[in-house]
Amino acid sequence: MTTRKNALVTGANKGIGRETVRRLAALDYKVWLGARDAERGETAAQALRDEGFDVEWLALDVASDDSVAAAAKTAAARISSVDVLVNNAGIAPGYVEALAPDGRYQRPPSQEDIAHMKATYDVNVFGPVRVTRAFLPLLQTSPAARIVMVSSYLGSLARASGNSQSPNVMGYGSSKTALNAISLAFARELAPHGIMVNAAAPGYTATDLNAHRGGRTVQQAAEIIVRLATLEPGGPTGGYFDENGPLPW
Repeated sequence: MTTRKNALVTGANKGIGRETVRRLAALDYKVWLGARDAERGETAAQALRDEGFDVEWLALDVASDDSVAAAAKTAAARISSVDVLVNNAGIAPGYVEALAPDGRYQRPPSQEDIAHMKATYDVNVFGPVRVTRAFLPLLQTSPAARIVMVSSYLGSLARASGNSQSPNVMGYGSSKTALNAISLAFARELAPHGIMVNAAAPGYTATDLNAHRGGRTVQQAAEIIVRLATLEPGGPTGGYFDENGPLPW
């Protein structure tokens, strides 16, 4: 067992997750890079180790109860606590296919595929619940654990109702709205234990999720995630933030 600070980032072999791993490792965390694919996960971890960071791949499929339980068991055999959990893994099946040549999302909600929606919820909503519950014993042994749920501007009902230019992506957007509610529920439960739980909106970032149509870099996107992951005692909990401050639910 070790007393060094440990962080776990899910869905971290590429994109925002991988950059978050890099940023936390640069702050001297031992970072567990959660990824379901062994080759991609270990390749990403090795590349970061080659940069001088203490990063280790952890087999973790957030949509699988068995995988999440096995990951928690593996971690518990190696470390005594998890100080930071970033629930980053997310999917948006069918999103890229619904983009017009100019990048506008053009599929109306009435035409969304319910199978895609179910898959989205399994990863984006139930995934963070599975992971948080499985790793809660390790989080509770940390003196000041932080949990960050990687949400989206599309999760804001206030923004969607007041902004006709906001893409009307029912499955993905509503999954992030649900994730916001889950963040608040966990924050209320865990506040007495000194665990802060917040949702982060990294902005429309160029990643595989949107065929790299986003206008922000992963470096920009990781800023608010890392900020919330490293909050000092007395910081906010049960909030929803981008890099400029609180967002409307």
